[in-house]
Amino acid sequence: MAQAGPIGIAGAGAWGTALANAAAIAGNDVALWMRSPEHAAALTATRSNERFLPGVQLHDRIRPTAALADLASTRAVLLVTPAQTTREMSAALASVLPPETPLVLCAKGIERESKAFLCDVVEIVRPGSPVAVLSGPSFADDVARGLPTAVTLACRDAVLAEELATALSGPTLRVYHRQDVRGVEIGGAAKNVLAIACGAVAGKGLGESAKAALIARGFAELLRFARAYGGEAETLMGLSGLGDLVLTCSSAHSRNFAFGQRLGQGMSVVEAAGGKLVEGAATASALVALARAKNIDMPIAEAVEQILSGAWTLDQAVDALMNRPIKSEH
Repeated sequence: MAQAGPIGIAGAGAWGTALANAAAIAGNDVALWMRSPEHAAALTATRSNERFLPGVQLHDRIRPTAALADLASTRAVLLVTPAQTTREMSAALASVLPPETPLVLCAKGIERESKAFLCDVVEIVRPGSPVAVLSGPSFADDVARGLPTAVTLACRDAVLAEELATALSGPTLRVYHRQDVRGVEIGGAAKNVLAIACGAVAGKGLGESAKAALIARGFAELLRFARAYGGEAETLMGLSGLGDLVLTCSSAHSRNFAFGQRLGQGMSVVEAAGGKLVEGAATASALVALARAKNIDMPIAEAVEQILSGAWTLDQAVDALMNRPIKSEH
């Protein structure tokens, strides 16, 4: 990775804006790209992203832009667009970025149509170019406001992983690094699906005991899935696995938890989404399909998928989970 030049951020939603602020606080100049020239002009003029992150001022080192070519001279680009647009955005970036520029994936999901992990999607589009993934327990508002947060960055190149983590770390954001790309991205993708289940339990009023059991058993599912697909158990015990799972499954600040909570209160899937993207809902069918392909037991994830598809009601899902055969805990 080049040792000079700004950090590029592709995507100016809440998380992209928060990461831009964090990177700037860490001492980097930042090019923050968004699709809309009008949005870029508004952010430049007001120094605030009121649509996605109201009340948070943009750091002076951030330069909003709607020109993708402005990312060409950056030392690394953080891709902070929805998971299901990863293929499209990677292709667009490939047309302007030098092949040696690292792309850091910050969305959490699995490509729904191909059932491919996002790093694999990028490697198809940009073969031979470095790719990393950033994940961990972090709410955009906390990061943007400079509240202490720790996350994990994974890259198969250990030296690059350390360089990227060092570049992004600052007084309020601590970035750990690992080489287990698969484990980190699985933790981020699967926890969103499990958070929907926890939200539904809360919305249905099934109690704190049920939610705690769901988190514990959900973590067991996450571990089984990760091991089967090449992730390391040690990774899943850390920030990008257990840490992110606990945060997302226990707070209404999580969009996935809030979506599940509304389902538990009796709303339809469409009503619960409220016109907003819910990454766990987009990922659920792909996660379950991959689990079935390797005969991985993931009853909670399957229950979420059945509810989202309309095959089960929430009551039917609870009955199915509670009436599974009694067995040894593992």
